[in-house]
Parts: sequence; structure tokens; C-alpha cells
Amino acid sequence: MPVEMQPRQEQDRSVAGRFEMRRRLPNPRLAGIVSDICGYREMAAGHLRNVEYASLTVPLVISFAEPFAIGLGKAPGDNDRFASFAAGLYAGPVVIESFGGACCVQVNFTPLGARRFFRLPMSELADSMVVLDDVLGAQGLALRERLGNAPDWTTRFDMVEAFVTARLENAPETPLEIAWAYDRIITSGGRTRIASIAERLGWSRKHLAGSFSNTIGIGPKTLSRIVRFNRALGLSRQQTVDWAGIAADCGYADQAHLVREFRDLAGETPTALSVR
Repeated sequence: MPVEMQPRQEQDRSVAGRFEMRRRLPNPRLAGIVSDICGYREMAAGHLRNVEYASLTVPLVISFAEPFAIGLGKAPGDNDRFASFAAGLYAGPVVIESFGGACCVQVNFTPLGARRFFRLPMSELADSMVVLDDVLGAQGLALRERLGNAPDWTTRFDMVEAFVTARLENAPETPLEIAWAYDRIITSGGRTRIASIAERLGWSRKHLAGSFSNTIGIGPKTLSRIVRFNRALGLSRQQTVDWAGIAADCGYADQAHLVREFRDLAGETPTALSVR
């Protein structure tokens, strides 16, 4: 493994006295596999609540302290406690609560990268949180212990990158057909017709959906919905908001269609999100 001449830049988004948050972009060798690596530690008692909207991130969370309370599409209940886990794609809002004692490293995988890293059908992770030892076994538990004993975030990030890189050695490549279909959906902003993708591949729509479920965890239609939603959300934060125009630009049938999709994928109306 080549020695890097300089450490890569790490972003510090900490809030003094409340929490520290560090973020590192991964080694270029992990491009397309890992989007970023984050370190998070809470330093004050209190109830923190965050809502994450439907995204194309597959997180691996390795915790050394208190668990999070996590609810898919709802407020978490007393039994919804998760410490170290992996979570697949979910077409809806995720409510995350913590209580001042959380400390963890989070590795954010791309959908295609997650399949290669976990070496599992991604349908087993979709719409759920799966505990660390069920996805990585004894290796994952050993990594958790090493990370918990590490002296600082930089050392932890280095450990995580080394672990991911080693696990990717000899990992099966993404089928070219799925990689092509995924790219078509992403680059079109979710507007390309699924039937046309299946036709280009010479596959039935059923076979395409099954292959997507294995590799990505969700079908191509659901993937397209998430891509369109995130594009619409991004546009709303870059310009004077014209929801009718954004709906047309992103391929929604009308503004009412956009509102329904935002309710499903974010749990809120477009107007509510635009004021945040």
C-alpha cells in the first residue's frame, strides 16, 4: 500500500460544549465506493433529534458509547435502539434521536460500493438496520474495539480506510449491466424510463427489478423516485423557489405529484422543507 505524503483534509463541524463532528473524504482509491467518513461525539446531556430524508447513502455506524434511537418513517419507540449497525436504502424519512452520550464512526457507502463491501444481497439491508456482527461478523467486532481504543479521529479514519480497502480485495465487481443502468438513472435525474433501460439491456422489467434488489436493495423505480426527490430538494435550495417550475424540471406530472413525493420521502411538504 503506497504511503501518502500528506494527510487528507478533515473538516471540523464541531459545536463547542455540545458535540464534535469530523469528516474526511476517502482515499481516491475508494472513489465510487465510499462517499465520506464521519466521526461524531456528544459532550453534553440532552435530547437531540434529526430527520434524514430518503437518500442514496448506505451507512455503516460503529459506536463506542450510547446507542441511537432510530425510527423508519416514524418517531422511534423504546425498543428502537441501535448502536453499531448497517442500514440499507429506505424510501422515506428516518428519525434519529440521541441523548448526549453518543460516540461513533460512520462510513457512508455508495449503493454500488455497499454491495461490494458487505458482500450480501442488499435486499437484506434495505428498509432496516442490521447489527454489526450480522453484517461483518468477528472482523467487525474487532474493528469496533480497535476504533474505541484509538487516540483520535485521524487514527480512527485511517483504520477504517485500511479495513474497507482490505475487505474490497477480490470482492466481486458490480455487474456491468447494473452499473450502466444505475448511471443512466443518476445522470438523467431519475427521469429515464425504466422500460427503456430494460429494453436496452434485453431484460424483462422483472429481471431488472430483481437484479437491482440484489445489488442496490431497491428497484429501479424506487431509485428513480429518490433521485428525483433529491434533485428537487437541491434545486429548492439554490434558487428562488418556484415549486411548479421545479416539478416540471424534475419530471413530476404536476406540483401535486411533487408534494405527494415529498410527503412520502421526507415526511413533510416542500414548503415546510424550504424554510429550514
